[in-house]
Amino acid sequence: MAYYSQPAAANYNTPPMHAQRQRGYRICDQCGTPETPSVKFRLCGGCMTTQYCSQDCQKIHWPAHKSICQHTAAQVSKAGAAASGYADEHLAKNLRKFASAHTALLGWAGFQALQLKRVPANVRQSALLVDLSYHDHPESHRRFSIASTHIVPRTYVRDPLVIQDIQRREERCRQSGGIGTLVVIVQCGGVSQVMPVEVDPPAKITWDMRDDWASVLNHFVESGRTDFKPISTTARGVIYG
Repeated sequence: MAYYSQPAAANYNTPPMHAQRQRGYRICDQCGTPETPSVKFRLCGGCMTTQYCSQDCQKIHWPAHKSICQHTAAQVSKAGAAASGYADEHLAKNLRKFASAHTALLGWAGFQALQLKRVPANVRQSALLVDLSYHDHPESHRRFSIASTHIVPRTYVRDPLVIQDIQRREERCRQSGGIGTLVVIVQCGGVSQVMPVEVDPPAKITWDMRDDWASVLNHFVESGRTDFKPISTTARGVIYG
């Protein structure tokens, strides 16, 4: 398996996985407000990954976000040059769009792959690596297919600024009672995207354990569906979302 020492700096922030924070939605990286149909988020124009609920939150967060933002923009620029062997010169941007479109699905797949409900400590040791293959399609998030998936050590991520950003999220998650930050890495060729996902204690997560997570991931990606909702079997019946 190819090894890329510095995956492109990502700044995705998915919410802690429970209903109160509307899991599956993004949260403002400054105030923690969850995205809803009535509150549409804005992306940072520099890195095009970090999201905010308002311009005020974006301004307040800028001193903390500046270094990772500039670093991400530089990595994307380098990735564009490295992707010259592909038909799409905007490979890095389309990879970010893919990760954004499948945020809930990728977070769920990482949770299942690392078996965090059974072994929460895995969140500190391992990460899910998703290798993608590229093909032409009118919709940017459908230009990728799942080539393979791997469980890799967290040390696979070597970029110091990305590691620092993951640690910041991990501290925030644990302060609010979570177990830490799940790391999902998606990559195509030499271009990678790191996706940190803050995870609540397993007792608060009602999702069913699924051994077929890889086939579910492949099905949603291949069909182009972005409406994934995890299944929870409770005393009240089966719940989607």
